Amino acid sequence: MAAESAKRVVSEGHARSDETSTTLPLQEREQPKWSWSLNLAGFGATIGAAVPVGYCTGVVNSPAVHMRAWCQQTLQTRYDWQLNDGALELLWSAVVSIFLVGGAVGSVTGAAIANKFGRRGSFYICGVLLLLGSICFYICRLLSSVELLLLGRLLVGLAGGLITACMPMYHSELAALPQRSKLAPLCPMGLTAGVVVAQICSLQSVLGNEQHWHLALAAYGVFVLICYAPFRWYPESPKWLYIVKGRKQQAAQQLQLLRGYAADSAALQAELNDMEQEAKVESTPATFLEVLRNPQLRLPLIIVCAYLGGQQLSGINAIFYYSVSIFRKAGLTAQAAEWANLGAGSLNLATSLLGPMLMERVNRRPLMAFSTFFCALFLFLFAMLLEFIDAFSWFAIGCVACIFLYIFVFQFGLGPLPFFIGAELFEVAPRPAAMSLGSVVYWMCNLFIGMAFPTLQNAWGALVFLPFSINCLLLFLLTRRYLPETRGRDPSEVAPLVANGFK
Repeated sequence: MAAESAKRVVSEGHARSDETSTTLPLQEREQPKWSWSLNLAGFGATIGAAVPVGYCTGVVNSPAVHMRAWCQQTLQTRYDWQLNDGALELLWSAVVSIFLVGGAVGSVTGAAIANKFGRRGSFYICGVLLLLGSICFYICRLLSSVELLLLGRLLVGLAGGLITACMPMYHSELAALPQRSKLAPLCPMGLTAGVVVAQICSLQSVLGNEQHWHLALAAYGVFVLICYAPFRWYPESPKWLYIVKGRKQQAAQQLQLLRGYAADSAALQAELNDMEQEAKVESTPATFLEVLRNPQLRLPLIIVCAYLGGQQLSGINAIFYYSVSIFRKAGLTAQAAEWANLGAGSLNLATSLLGPMLMERVNRRPLMAFSTFFCALFLFLFAMLLEFIDAFSWFAIGCVACIFLYIFVFQFGLGPLPFFIGAELFEVAPRPAAMSLGSVVYWMCNLFIGMAFPTLQNAWGALVFLPFSINCLLLFLLTRRYLPETRGRDPSEVAPLVANGFK
């Protein structure tokens, strides 16, 4: 029945396309409903994929001392290898960084997977990788296998790369234009929530102790199992079906489910006509080289890569890495500093929950400009206060205040916006390749911070935060000068605004 009605909608719509305008003004269209299918895809994909990736990002910090000791003991027992401090440090760096390497590799493959298997298919592959990683974490201690620990970190890294490359695109293509601002921030919100859940689960008093650290690593599997159980009811992107694959009847069916439109709805036909116009312009997915060589795509590609890479170079991960020692210098005990760090993560999550409301009501440019400018300011103040922390007793409290203020303004724009701005700047054909390239830059900068920050911190001390401040200032200037406003606009309206590049 649904297939027949969808077929009738497509055929009747094309028959009328010569008599009437192909589109209706947005204000005259029937308003789309928040259907169960759209809610399932939004919240189910976020909790089942983005939260586990964020979880894997933050879960190894607290139980690190127990994991390192287990690695050393396991290698000595199984292979009679006695690791010195340098070799153990190298092994631990591999455990941490292989997750980031997997993220970069997963990002590279994201465009091909999203185009071949669909946005829904890429989400399914992420779930398989996450579940396999959870199994590896659970059994690595039972089987005394460091190799399984490394394999698990690689698998969840691959899933993370696919998530950052594909999920914002998936949500953007499922949502109608009035709904996009609420769905767009869900991926970064899920990553932030995952880090906080990991901080709780990996506390020494919960699962981050010597006996249960492997359970802490594997616990996210519960989210995956629950949210992937109804996978057959997750919708596919109508734009991918219509424009890339030419499956027009299936696209009409998905739109009916997602929007709650009737089969003869004028709003449904208007959306299908919009897709038809976009398919006529270009329906073949662009490759990496085509995106890189196209001068009309150069500026939006630079914006996407600068935002995603700049987010990692803004110091957010370094702040969380350094916050416990700052809290200790402020006079807190070791346990109180651990709880204060959890409080900072909770503030990060609480502010990110404002994302859907902010993105719906406030334009992208002022949010990003506000966030980057004040991030630069608070990082500069933090570096100065930390450098002279012993000069005055209240400088330590000032450092703590700067940390919390920085985290607060970070989530206004710099936290969520880089993940989905590519879906609003690029049309369907170049979108997967562009967002995959941005995701690669994101994971590579993440890897650089993870590997280089301790060395730079030892060499520069508190002044290591000054480059982060300068990076945020450069992002502010890029936003003010070159970012077009994308809220409430279809990518086909935005693309001409950036087609002339830096001119």
